Amino acid sequence: MAKSSNTALIILAFFAIYVIWGSTYLLNKIAVTELPAYMLASIRFVSAGLLIFGICKILGISVKISAKQLKNSFIAGFLFLTFGNGVFVWGLKFVDSGFAALEVAAMPLIVLILMRVVDGKKIQPMSIVGVILGIIGIYLLVSQKQIVQKEETLLGMIIIFFCVLGWSAGSLFVSKAKLPESYLVNTAYQMVTAGLSLFVVSLVVGEQWSWPTAWSGRVQFSMTMLIVFGSIVAFSAFNYLLKTVSPEKVATSSYVNPVIALILGWYILDEQITTQSIWAAVILLTGVYFINTKKKLVLYSRFKGKFYGKKQ
Repeated sequence: MAKSSNTALIILAFFAIYVIWGSTYLLNKIAVTELPAYMLASIRFVSAGLLIFGICKILGISVKISAKQLKNSFIAGFLFLTFGNGVFVWGLKFVDSGFAALEVAAMPLIVLILMRVVDGKKIQPMSIVGVILGIIGIYLLVSQKQIVQKEETLLGMIIIFFCVLGWSAGSLFVSKAKLPESYLVNTAYQMVTAGLSLFVVSLVVGEQWSWPTAWSGRVQFSMTMLIVFGSIVAFSAFNYLLKTVSPEKVATSSYVNPVIALILGWYILDEQITTQSIWAAVILLTGVYFINTKKKLVLYSRFKGKFYGKKQ
């Protein structure tokens, strides 16, 4: 029963980082059209973090952590949220939300390379196939002249690529770092520390802040959804998965998110979606299967009656 419950929780967590996070590209794009990027991210994460602390209080979960855990929470929050998300939202000013999400699909490749370089982990043949498919899909994306030639698109692409590096490094760090055992407490500290650092960045760059009452209705709705679902639900699920499954499997969310983002961006914001983008999405999703599958390539010799390679 416990194993079944754990499996169900993992499935729900993957749904959160696949589908809910896929919608946050649209929500961020809507909000950043009216709000400064770092102000937006700061309000989102501080609000979400404080709400999670409140949930912990109601549930009777202790929020006390050690100095080392606080330090690691700050580092993780910086890599994921201050840099990985705050700067990413700024990059959304220059590219479509669907295109940005598809560019993030490079993350599984970067994670695998970092695991190889930093940990010396061997890359499995099936994962290599998945990464190759991912690269093909990305190439199909960025080779579209009608998208890449838009003004300031190159700047946006470069900004988002460095954000992907931050998320990839953060994924590896969190999978090994000593952090609060409670995923809610872990998420809360990461969000509050990141939100405060984003507040400092916002002041340094001279962003003009405004009260929520001055925002349009759709921006208020987008911010609410980002705080409740994009931050509290999905990010808690993300931290849970990083401690439960391998980092490269968690990184496959960046393959599914683009499909959701493309559809929503096209349907709601009238963003351009081409036949080539559709093919890119299909190939990227196929890559998800190969990176996620637990099966290995098996060769059977009838003459020797032996298996070369095993199924897991």
